[in-house]
Amino acid sequence: MAPWSTHRKTAGIGAFALATALLISSCGGESTSTTDATGSAAPSAAAGVQLVSSGKLTTCTNVPYEPFQFNDENGKVVGFDVDIVDLVAKKLGVEQAIVDIDFAAIKSGAAMNAGKCDVAAAGMTITDERKQNIDFSVPYFDSTQALMAKKGSGVTSLDDVKAKGLKLGAQASTTGLMYAKDNGFDPVEFADSPKELNGLQAGRVDVIIQDLPVVLTWLKKSDIGEKFEMVASLDTGEQYGIGMKKGNTELVKVVDEVIEAAKADGTYNEIYKKWFGTEPPTSS
Repeated sequence: MAPWSTHRKTAGIGAFALATALLISSCGGESTSTTDATGSAAPSAAAGVQLVSSGKLTTCTNVPYEPFQFNDENGKVVGFDVDIVDLVAKKLGVEQAIVDIDFAAIKSGAAMNAGKCDVAAAGMTITDERKQNIDFSVPYFDSTQALMAKKGSGVTSLDDVKAKGLKLGAQASTTGLMYAKDNGFDPVEFADSPKELNGLQAGRVDVIIQDLPVVLTWLKKSDIGEKFEMVASLDTGEQYGIGMKKGNTELVKVVDEVIEAAKADGTYNEIYKKWFGTEPPTSS
């Protein structure tokens, strides 16, 4: 996309533009432009919203985390979260750009503090600990944890995992990992969800804990569903939120408005059904 700002062809036009800008500033006019890292400006649909890159809403995520974000057969990042953030980008009059980054840098707020992205959409549960580092949107997805194991394992709960002396695996930096630790486990940690699944398939662990929608998506694949199953759903009452840099109140306001509008006009239901094949629960 071409930059918004253009070179002035004459000194007179440049002087007029500068004078106009100074006049607006002296009258207390509010800027409605976004600013990138180099200082160039681009028009924005929402007054006061500042973006890290001109003409783009940059999203930090951790790929793959299917069906929330993953690469399709053409290498394009797609998913439930991608479609939700696309609505925000449309509201702002820009396009979404996606940055694949370690989840630990997302949940800590480091990625946004470093100017790598405007929002974080990575199937991220809202927690009090994370709220200390980033601001969250209103919840946009209800989730919980699940246990996955080989068929015939006899496991139906975390108590079974402990009683049978089985190895539990979890994805690093996630609420699933914290839930397991809070229940007295010391899980084998995997850097991302694909490595966690591979750990189960390779026999490095006997059971894994992961977000329920991710487990259900894995089990739809024939090579996985033939050998493994969800053995328990853990009622953790989690909700996902879109993260933003601490204090970025104008962007939070826009994201909240978009999510609430999508739920009210049916757009949210359409996106939900597209990726999960069913209507969302009433509470979503």
